[in-house]
Amino acid sequence: MSASVSEAALPPSATGSAPPPADAGQPFALARDGVRVHVRLTPRARSVRIDGLRRDASGRVRLAVAVVEVPEAGRANAALLALLAGEWRLPKSSLQVVLGATDREKTIAIAGDGPALLQRLRDWSATRGWQPEA
Repeated sequence: MSASVSEAALPPSATGSAPPPADAGQPFALARDGVRVHVRLTPRARSVRIDGLRRDASGRVRLAVAVVEVPEAGRANAALLALLAGEWRLPKSSLQVVLGATDREKTIAIAGDGPALLQRLRDWSATRGWQPEA
């Protein structure tokens, strides 16, 4: 979807939820207090890894991440935040799970200078050549 298409021009999905944001090609979105990152987490994986971008059933692009920890007592979420903070060279304290704490689909908030963080994350994704899967 092109960034020039306005959200108002898009119909809501059959479930009545809002359409994906105009920049639906990336899992990163500018927020008032920083950036939001949409993630699909696989706990109990064989290895810790970031697998790239995946499009979910609603059309939202998510960053696919796998951790070896189990999804109990917040262990998988803690491993996710530690992995992302290390990968992006950010303090762990600036990352927080704000939606989906007990779900595989999560929204991570990164506190800080939103425009600078957003550009940094887009550059990070682009250096890997990641494009969302259909």
